[in-house]
Amino acid sequence: MGNYIISPMKDGILFIDKEAGMTSRQVDNAIQHLFHTRKVGHLGTLDPFATGLLILSIGKGGKFLPFLDDGNKCYLASLRLGASSSTGDPDGEIKDGVGVPSLDANKVKEALDSFLGKSSQLPPMTSAIKIDGKALYKYAHKGEEIERKPREIEVFQIGLIRFENNVIDFVVQVSKGTYIRTLGEDIAKKLGTEGYLLSLRRLSVGRLDLRFAKPLSEINEDDILDPTPFCYTLPHVEVTEEEAVKVKNGVKLDLEKDYGEKAMLTRGGVALAVYERNNGTIYTSCRGLF
Repeated sequence: MGNYIISPMKDGILFIDKEAGMTSRQVDNAIQHLFHTRKVGHLGTLDPFATGLLILSIGKGGKFLPFLDDGNKCYLASLRLGASSSTGDPDGEIKDGVGVPSLDANKVKEALDSFLGKSSQLPPMTSAIKIDGKALYKYAHKGEEIERKPREIEVFQIGLIRFENNVIDFVVQVSKGTYIRTLGEDIAKKLGTEGYLLSLRRLSVGRLDLRFAKPLSEINEDDILDPTPFCYTLPHVEVTEEEAVKVKNGVKLDLEKDYGEKAMLTRGGVALAVYERNNGTIYTSCRGLF
């Protein structure tokens, strides 16, 4: 995180260890009520049955969400074999499946390893992806099936933790947009049966993990953090006082060095704006953060 001091503030981000049974929107609503503000958002939705890391923004912290790295995520999952769910998780209609063939840990590991790398995945009807401006799960609640296009996903790492009583506990690191419920169903199919997730816990988003997080019931104002040090995918460029005035007025700057496509400009370690490269070392304002 560099030399930044991560200090509490009234505008910033929160790291929540979400409990099962709540939607991400309900967590937002609870934070709105706790801090008496409507300006609350989150990065990367978690299903109601899922637990783990949920990153929220408060006030001006929402301006930083697009610059936090959510390119890959790590999960701990439990997959029950021999039964199916209408939603791929415990909240759906559960039906007994086709039975489970004779399996051992080696066969399960082999199946898990087969999912490493890039592949295509069809988003589930119970996802929040919008088609014609309407989330898929809203169609699903009406019993409608909508045509979806497969998406490219990537499984970076996957490992077996335990296989007992037809339940597979595994850890997996995946690209953004990967549905672990669908992955679980595909793993079960690979093993010659059906399956659904019993539980799902998000361990990390990019390099941000649960060590920063607290349960919702323990959150207070001291837990609202400056997002600046967590925007680690952007080079941070400290500007002079004179340049800071220009930045606050959205003036084009010559940074005298090529920092790549985008850079976060700071003064005294406080983020002022994200600038994008215009030509050579000339950068123009992309997003004010003050």
